[in-house]
Amino acid sequence: MLVAGTKQIRTTAPSWRHEAAGAVADLGVLVPIAVGLIVLNGLTATAVLLPAGLLYLLVARTYRLPIAVQPLKAFGAIAIAAGAPVSVIAAGAVIMGTIFMVLGAIGAIDAVARFIPSSVIRGVQLTVAVLLAQVAFSLVFATPRNFVQQWPTAISAAVTAVLLLGLWLLRGRLALIVVVVAIGGMTISALHTGALPALGPTALLWPHFSAANFGTALTLLVIPQLPLTFANSCLAPADAARSYFGDEAARVTPGRLAMTLGAANLLAGSISGMPVCHGAGGLSAHYAFGARSWRAPTIIGGSLLIIGLLFGRWAATLLPLFPVSVLAALLVIAAITHAMLLRDMHTWRDWMVVAVVTGLGVFSNLAYGVVAGLLLSALLRQPERR
Repeated sequence: MLVAGTKQIRTTAPSWRHEAAGAVADLGVLVPIAVGLIVLNGLTATAVLLPAGLLYLLVARTYRLPIAVQPLKAFGAIAIAAGAPVSVIAAGAVIMGTIFMVLGAIGAIDAVARFIPSSVIRGVQLTVAVLLAQVAFSLVFATPRNFVQQWPTAISAAVTAVLLLGLWLLRGRLALIVVVVAIGGMTISALHTGALPALGPTALLWPHFSAANFGTALTLLVIPQLPLTFANSCLAPADAARSYFGDEAARVTPGRLAMTLGAANLLAGSISGMPVCHGAGGLSAHYAFGARSWRAPTIIGGSLLIIGLLFGRWAATLLPLFPVSVLAALLVIAAITHAMLLRDMHTWRDWMVVAVVTGLGVFSNLAYGVVAGLLLSALLRQPERR
């Protein structure tokens, strides 16, 4: 059975300063995929930021906790690498939204979740922690070409190491300062190149839907993303929320998570925007830097809406200038915090399942890892039943 601790961890009311620090902690996942979709795939900045901002506000209202909002990672990475056109991305968002809205509404997600052992969920969470660390490494040592005016690799690595140490020691007291300084630096860089502020949103485009676009989206983008979304956007965040917040996370169920991410993707598809999801690693990132309530998703959601609607025309210029060292340091802290969820794994059977899920999840496919973990967990329980 899917289990999690019911211990209440929070003992004092969260401050707005800590909530604000926690609110910006997951930019390491959001920014790289958003930049790629804008620069390489032609999505408009407002269409990219609007679904994420609105879903964060829905999270604040629905769950009252800092549940993360992230781009669909496999979906986004494949779309960027393949140069998928806007209409194909929109069609994929509609398919994802429809699937998860329906599965959440009929109770299928929750029904399946009741039969998933905690060791399999922990394997998913460790897989995500490893993948977050890999993304951080790639940002510094193989910086995507759509990020511009970055420091040389050696300097970026050194800055990342210093930031990582500082953020680990000071967490919420430093995170917000680091992000604000980074935003100030990229604004100065943009002005230095002659890119003057341009107020107003970018266009929201009605996509051109066709059978061909839906077929391409299903095979290219949706099928690789489905197991990751099921495991890491529905099952794992609900488990992590209960581990961090105890009884306060009663609202956070796999089925509800499926429905909120489904609704957001239907919106994203309708405006040719960025497909989004909930991420267990993102929840750990928000938590690690001080987010404890609805305030954090309200802050980041409202900020994304303001940027998208008031500065959308300038955001496409600014985002590629975001220092990759800051993003990488935030990602590593999130990875470490997320991996610490495995502290309740005590038996060799649990660790064997975790190892199988993580190994296949990192080096092959998370769907294979989950299936193998379920089978191994069932086999290892057999001796106990005799």
